[in-house]
Amino acid sequence: MKRRRKRKTVYLLATFAALIFAGAAAAQTTQSAAEAQGSIVVQAPAWEKGEGWAKFDEKLLVDFANLERFHDEDAKLGAPAAGEERVVFMGDSITEGWKLETSFPGKTYINRGIGGQSSSQMVLRFRQDVIDLKPKAVLILAGTNDFAGNTGPVTLEQLEGNSMSMADLANANGIRVVMCSVLPSVGFRWHPEVGNPAPRIAALNQWMKGYAADKGYVYVDYYSAMKDEEGGLPKKVSADGVHPTAEGYALMAPLAEAGIAKALKEKGGETKASDKN
Repeated sequence: MKRRRKRKTVYLLATFAALIFAGAAAAQTTQSAAEAQGSIVVQAPAWEKGEGWAKFDEKLLVDFANLERFHDEDAKLGAPAAGEERVVFMGDSITEGWKLETSFPGKTYINRGIGGQSSSQMVLRFRQDVIDLKPKAVLILAGTNDFAGNTGPVTLEQLEGNSMSMADLANANGIRVVMCSVLPSVGFRWHPEVGNPAPRIAALNQWMKGYAADKGYVYVDYYSAMKDEEGGLPKKVSADGVHPTAEGYALMAPLAEAGIAKALKEKGGETKASDKN
């Protein structure tokens, strides 16, 4: 019996020693690899060249969602006044370039568009730039830069998920939801390598229309009103095939206004969240 116990003890000690040796060897290998590699270098896609993209990539590393952009403005804005029908326009450069005071004079519409942003970035800043502002409604226009691959490849399912997250977060906080279709496009001059996004844009908009209907959200269809026979933006409403001109925004404005009016009139939302403002 003693001999068996001794053999078992020796076996356990040998196994334990082997594990320690293996762990030390692995750590040494990892350390050596790290030393050989030096500092970590984040390599941007091949098409991202020039000073502008370098600054963009650097910003992604230190503040991916660009929370800094509207931080101070959000803090100064404060809560809505009594009876104020505040509406936030959430989006990318298409929203950022929209002169809301011109299209909607006298309205307290807040522009929270940031050029170049994908839907994943918008999700991260949605609480700061939308929910905390306590608007009556939010217009969500996201997806163009996802299709352009600005922050990497994105599947339709992932883009749908980000759209759902923003809409459902707003609804859960008593904010009426207006989901806006992605504008038509057949290519991106800054990322030509991604090819023609028209079929994917059409598919996302079709899904969005159905999702909004199922959840009781308002859907604004810019896409059908603006697309040409190729599924892109005609020159009369866009100089570069992506961003609207003044004529393009003039076409979008009444559609947005109708969507906002409908959202404010109806309770909206699957949970029929009460007005918390």
